[in-house]
Amino acid sequence: MAAVTFLTLIGAAGFASLPGLFIDPLHGEFRWSRGTIGFAVSVNLALYGLTAPFAAALMDRFGIRRVVAAALTVIAVGSGLTVFMTSSWQLVLYWGVLVGLGSGSMALAFAATVTGRWFTERRGLVTGILTAAGASGQLVFLPLLSWIVAGHGWRPAAVTVTLAALAVVPLVWLLLRDHPADVGVAPYGATEFVPKPPPQRGAARRALRALVSAARTGPFWLLAGTFAICGATTNGLVKTHFVPAAHDHGMPMTAAASLLAVIGVFDIVGTIASGWFTDRFDTRRLLAVYYGLRGLSLMFLPLLLADSVHPPMVFFIVFYGLDWVATVPPTIALCRAYYGEDSAIVFGWVLAAHQVGAAVIAFLGGLARDAFGTYDPVWYASGALCALAALMALVIRGREGVAGAGVA
Repeated sequence: MAAVTFLTLIGAAGFASLPGLFIDPLHGEFRWSRGTIGFAVSVNLALYGLTAPFAAALMDRFGIRRVVAAALTVIAVGSGLTVFMTSSWQLVLYWGVLVGLGSGSMALAFAATVTGRWFTERRGLVTGILTAAGASGQLVFLPLLSWIVAGHGWRPAAVTVTLAALAVVPLVWLLLRDHPADVGVAPYGATEFVPKPPPQRGAARRALRALVSAARTGPFWLLAGTFAICGATTNGLVKTHFVPAAHDHGMPMTAAASLLAVIGVFDIVGTIASGWFTDRFDTRRLLAVYYGLRGLSLMFLPLLLADSVHPPMVFFIVFYGLDWVATVPPTIALCRAYYGEDSAIVFGWVLAAHQVGAAVIAFLGGLARDAFGTYDPVWYASGALCALAALMALVIRGREGVAGAGVA
């Protein structure tokens, strides 16, 4: 199941690789402002997050396989329709709404649900591996898509993403299973067989009920706040604006996209290592370290951007890549510690905050570039936000006696 989930997430990762590659080509062809294009990306990111908690509840109601197969189909339709667009509202509808809704149902809540059902031991490690699937997909797709965009235009790249999403649907339908009981086995590490629970009706009500309950606790707001900053400084900023920012300094698009792909290589290492650390160390302190180091690296980035790749930039890419989504395993562990059976849904709401933060920065980053002619103010502001996130992580109250939570 872990292997099938990993491959599914890789196959669906193409859609996340395109926004940074499309900003300059769409600006050049349609003369849309970067703020307008950034708004479409922000709608995509916001819906990605806001769909996640409902998707987790829908998986409890209809099963993982059906929800994931439907999500991949919606992603393929949205990406495919962008080929025919002529107005900016169509970009918002196709890429923002359709791909956003589909990708939200393929969000990290999918990984959290699989991990929660199929594993009782090594959850942190498995969470890290599944989280790294997005980075692995980025490693596969970014160089390919940047080469396609540079040599053949953005439309063949959109078609490539469509075909990749459709290719994963048979894999999901034939191999993915909803619960260990479906194949007559116990969850990994469990000492006894766990029967499959009945379908949970009222998916929307359950998702909202979990939000209302969690919102009454302080840790939820701290986790949501830190994860919003996480999204702002990764998907919203670097994934969306790094390529056009590097291009502003004369770096070819293919070289900048290759650097993002290298981030994906080290993201795999960092995320799996973070999962291992999460099983052994205080998760609050891990989060504080991750956010502090990320903020420090972003403060130095404006000094490193140039027309070519040089050793200090490579060091930044390696350093930043190790930290890219290392925050995910400890955040999921803290949700599991505090919210029990509803942890996947609560994490879906925390992920919604992550994506809203990403959406805000994706939009504001485009506006800042239009207004100032440079991305430098955004890099510095994001570094300061990371410092705030580090402080927020440290003030999350510990919860004693929760096995495997990584909190003290």
